[in-house]
Formats: sequence, C-alpha cells, structure tokens
Amino acid sequence: MKVLTSVLDPAVIDCLKNGGVVVARTDTIYGILARADDETAVKRVFDIKGRADTKSPIVLISSYQQMFDQLPQAAYQFSIQNWPAPITIATPCHQAPWWLKRGNDEFGYRMPAVDDLRSLIEKVGPLIAPSANPEGATPAMSIEQAIDYFSTKVDIYVDGGTVTDNTPSQLIRVKDDGSLERLR
Repeated sequence: MKVLTSVLDPAVIDCLKNGGVVVARTDTIYGILARADDETAVKRVFDIKGRADTKSPIVLISSYQQMFDQLPQAAYQFSIQNWPAPITIATPCHQAPWWLKRGNDEFGYRMPAVDDLRSLIEKVGPLIAPSANPEGATPAMSIEQAIDYFSTKVDIYVDGGTVTDNTPSQLIRVKDDGSLERLR
C-alpha cells in the first residue's frame, strides 16, 4: 500500500493501466478508482466495497469519445453547457459492457471539474469512481479514513486533503422521452 499526493504520479498511472485500484479525491468526495474497461478491476472494486451487484457505477470521462453510448440530444446539449462539473448524467446504455451495466439499462457519466483528474483519465481511459466507503458506511472524508476502511485491499491511496463539503454531484436523468429530470 502506497500513499501519494498526486493522481498524476507515474505510480498511479501504472497501477490503473495494470488493473489496480486507487483511492483518490474526485471533484466531490474520495472515490475508489479503476479502469471502466477492465472487468477484473471493476469486480475488485465491487468486492472491496461490498457493493450490490445490481448497482451501476458512475463513469468518469475526460472526453465524449470515452463514452460507451452517445448522449441523447438534450443531455448532450446540457453537458456542453455544464461540463466539466460535479454533474452526473444518468443515461440509457446499450453498448456498455455488462460489468458496468450490471443488469441495468442506464448508468451515469461525469466529466470531473478537477484538471488533474481529467488528465489522469486522458492517460488511462474512463474510470469508475464509486464513493470510498464500504456499502452502507459514511463516505471517507480523508485519506486516513479511507485507509481505515480498506487497508491493504487498495493498491494506492492519493491524499487530496480533507473533504470539507461532501455535497454529492448533481444528478440529471435522461427520461424515456429524451427530456431531462433533476434527481438531486
């Protein structure tokens, strides 16, 4: 287990490229990061968290080309006006791999508002980023709390300081008719 101070540290990049799991601060709270296109790494995150197999993860992207499905027109226009930001858009997914869909017909994308995190995603590809906590527990507000939760189950921890505002990302859902609905 390593504790580093930058998501752009070469060890973080190598870890993620090779199927590792990293806890790092996102644009909202600490998350458990793994490459979205790595089935084994995604399963490992679900196992570490004790996350229900029916819950789809949020996928962090740095560009629209990293999405598995195109956003419907209204969601695309909304995202152009608002991303990067702590705004997640839950959208229908048809082309995404089953290990991301988890039996669901939609999951959320977010283009984070943190430049270093977007740069990391450009280098390693889209990342899943569920909150850094065991299922049902309070999300970690510091790297120390994340270490208490997960210890050596995680390969690298990136200390991004203490979270002082744990407001979750805004959540926008694409409805069946293509219109948008704010869920939070």
